[in-house]
Amino acid sequence: MTRSSEWAVEAHGLVKVFGDNRAVDGVDLSVRAGTVYGVLGPNGAGKTTTISMLATLLRPDAGEAFVFGHDIRREQQVVRQLIGVTAQFASVDETLSATENLVIFSRLLGLGRAEAKRKSAELLEEFGLSEAAKRPLKKFSGGMRRRLDLAASLIAQPPLIFLDEPTTGLDPRTRAQMWDTIRRLVSTGSTVLLTTQYLDEADQLADRIAVIDRGRVVAEGTGDELKASVGESSLQLRLTDSADLEDARRAILSVLGVEGVVSPEGSRITAPMRDADAVTDLFVTLREAGIHLSEMSVQKPTLDEVFLTLTGHGAEDQSAGEPGEDTAKNAEKVDA
Repeated sequence: MTRSSEWAVEAHGLVKVFGDNRAVDGVDLSVRAGTVYGVLGPNGAGKTTTISMLATLLRPDAGEAFVFGHDIRREQQVVRQLIGVTAQFASVDETLSATENLVIFSRLLGLGRAEAKRKSAELLEEFGLSEAAKRPLKKFSGGMRRRLDLAASLIAQPPLIFLDEPTTGLDPRTRAQMWDTIRRLVSTGSTVLLTTQYLDEADQLADRIAVIDRGRVVAEGTGDELKASVGESSLQLRLTDSADLEDARRAILSVLGVEGVVSPEGSRITAPMRDADAVTDLFVTLREAGIHLSEMSVQKPTLDEVFLTLTGHGAEDQSAGEPGEDTAKNAEKVDA
């Protein structure tokens, strides 16, 4: 059966069971080619297990999935030629230098000796490791090792790249560099499927986000769609003179048709913003009434609020006792 080329990943009803634990319990994903797709969830949610199945490292117990139209069960070798995988923990040789590691990976991927050296130097520069290029990895910090592992996964830029919590252990500056690298990969033709616990990372990078919890996709959409699903944006006004609070509340009720809530410190009013166009009318009304503002902002619901609403806990909470990612790492892998 011919499948649409617009989808990098199509997964339907994926299930993986380890003993009594259903680590993945019927996951559906549709990842459009040329985009960043975020899978957001806490530890133990089933993110890594899902990635492992899509990357042909674990065999699903039920369901089906396709990578650029190729069945992950029946066409494993084809799928593996189309993907790159960066797992949560480094897979580099600590006894070798950074350059030696990258050159070896490059040669294994079919690059010539000169091209392997050129590509290695280019990646070391991009990830800020040039000064440590000749240093043995056993002398690298955790963040430096992580950056090298990421660099190794990008030697041969495949059409689909799985990044499993790629910025874990990185400092803020290096995280920002990694975000830029991900954007560059997509701009040059790759598709990225990214798992993360970090709300800001999903918000910054992903075109669409699947929220996964306890092995199930509990919500899916753009960041704005997910935020809108749990509540309206709110208008926040800080008045120059707190004596105008009651008049301002009456104006908000009259123009916006909603009740404003005065903050505990008594200088700020927050109101649901159901009609953005009416806000201009409110500002005109306040000005005509001589009510002056020192500050104005619009606050959207956050992804953390999305998580709390959908799951009852924050995105970075540990899920003790639930199906965990360690189970997937220790499971029997599909034959290579």
